[in-house]
Amino acid sequence: MTGPPPLSPAAVSVLTALLEARTGQQLASYRSWRLDTALKPLLKARDLPTLDALVSLLLDGADPQLGDHVVDALVNSETSFFRDAPVFDLIAEAVRLAETKGRRARIWCAGCATGQEPLSLAMIFAERARLSGTEMPDILATDVSDTALTQARAGRYTQFEAQRGLPVRRLMQWFDGALDGDWIAKPELVRHVQYRRGNLVADAAPAGRFDVVLCRNVMLYLSPRAKPVVFDRLANALYPDGMLVMGAGETVIGQTRLFAPSRTLRGLYARTVAQDSTLAA
Repeated sequence: MTGPPPLSPAAVSVLTALLEARTGQQLASYRSWRLDTALKPLLKARDLPTLDALVSLLLDGADPQLGDHVVDALVNSETSFFRDAPVFDLIAEAVRLAETKGRRARIWCAGCATGQEPLSLAMIFAERARLSGTEMPDILATDVSDTALTQARAGRYTQFEAQRGLPVRRLMQWFDGALDGDWIAKPELVRHVQYRRGNLVADAAPAGRFDVVLCRNVMLYLSPRAKPVVFDRLANALYPDGMLVMGAGETVIGQTRLFAPSRTLRGLYARTVAQDSTLAA
């Protein structure tokens, strides 16, 4: 048996350039295999034989929505419940410190993918509220992928997705089983998260200030040109004493002067300027 014909370099260039232009994300050459994997469902839906045929249709411009569908399929939406679990203890402490200043804490999950991260936060703070009567923080979650946000809003996960990082106790407490084997987050949990479409590179940050901003494993994929823009946007979205949460393999060191490792919450990052920045790198 022979596999699909190889994707031409010209087609690879078109697809990777589209992804970077729309989202700031770069697809490294060694990960070009992902083009075929991610776009296969779109090929099937459009009855197209190859990715080169898809690119030809893109360049033709007859379908103005096709570019959105391609980008939506290529955006990395890898996530799981309670990923890097100790980080959530730090986030809870950051929220507690914000509450001592007399304000209702606000959290922004930037790049929330299919919603496991904000729902993990909602579980933590809903359980805290039940035990102590403490007010729930506002949780806002944004992502560039409409497909991911549709699943996040539905709160529906396969058995595999539900079991990734989610303890059985919390699964039984906060989710209902569906006949097809999926698990559906209960309405009283989902209502604690507000979902919006948001592009970290092209769109303004949500209105207001936040005490904690999670932007985890997003910078890993951004181009050098996009990173300063996003760091600036995140810094301006935070209160002067707010905290940035990044992925375990990410750091601000050597990337920006707008943040530095927190001295009080090791593993998180604090703003280094009290005033609004102006796209300083």
